[in-house]
Amino acid sequence: MTCPSLGAAMRRRAFFRVLGGAAATLPFAVHAQQSAMPVIGLLRVNAPDDTPQLLAAFRQGLRDKDFIEGQNVAIEYRFADNKNERLPALAADLVHRQVVVIATTSTPAALAAKAATTTIPIIFEGGMDPIRVGLVSSLDRPGGNVTGVTQLNVEVAPKRLELLHELVPKAKVMAFLVNPTDALSAETTDLQAAARNVGVELHVLSASSERDFDAVFANLAQLRAGGLVIGSSAFFVARQEQLAALAVRHAVPAVFENRQFVTAGGLMSYGGSLTDAYRLAGVYTGRILKGEKPAELPVQRGVKVELYINLKSAKALGLNVPPAMQARADEMIE
Repeated sequence: MTCPSLGAAMRRRAFFRVLGGAAATLPFAVHAQQSAMPVIGLLRVNAPDDTPQLLAAFRQGLRDKDFIEGQNVAIEYRFADNKNERLPALAADLVHRQVVVIATTSTPAALAAKAATTTIPIIFEGGMDPIRVGLVSSLDRPGGNVTGVTQLNVEVAPKRLELLHELVPKAKVMAFLVNPTDALSAETTDLQAAARNVGVELHVLSASSERDFDAVFANLAQLRAGGLVIGSSAFFVARQEQLAALAVRHAVPAVFENRQFVTAGGLMSYGGSLTDAYRLAGVYTGRILKGEKPAELPVQRGVKVELYINLKSAKALGLNVPPAMQARADEMIE
């Protein structure tokens, strides 16, 4: 028979062992709660290794709002590997993951995210008119769960054709390269109108994978095209150095939207700064994390487009850059 006093003592020891064990695990529980951090979903049409400098600019924007990846914010990356058809499933996965905000870096990615959720805030970065493609109803007060940054690179596509025509005034045939999976028909329509205005015949060529590029440049030779305008597409941005090299190899005057195309040997670029746009998208994402609502954040528009010309490429193509165009250029690259 157990002595009552002994039994009570044993019960007290057992109680303190349990209490001690709970106290020992408490710091770990508190640490787990403290280590919990908001999770951003970043949805890109590109492959993981494409344009790392742009992802760095996005993270810089987050840092501008005091958010550092791995310290007080986490990022769930979703890459479509340049296959737009994968975007809806990737967007749905981020919604299922219950991220606090979805950042997108192309028009197809933004549209996929918008179709996947009406409640999770969405920040877009793109070169399109967001009203025209149906992302927002107003630039000043988007009103829904979507806002972001646009350089309006699609909108200035006709100007690229006009600038190219200034450099190649005798050309009667030009080509426009599009990614058909982006389905930005407005860009094609606007460029066809610009072609009629300057009196050139415009042929629309398509490429949605690298293996299409050789056929594109073979078609340019068959058409005897005097110039090539490369359309706005995240896929082309990720391959702009390759496209510049092909244009040089085939002696095709070509224009794109980014300076990197020109530094790689392409003739000319005209468009907004992608690096700055990605940084601003990061800033807006940080503002959402701090409690602001996308409905009340106006869409930021690029206020300046930049013109870069590769003078060495122009000379190799036998082209004279008019003094007036040189004066308008932000930089003449030798």
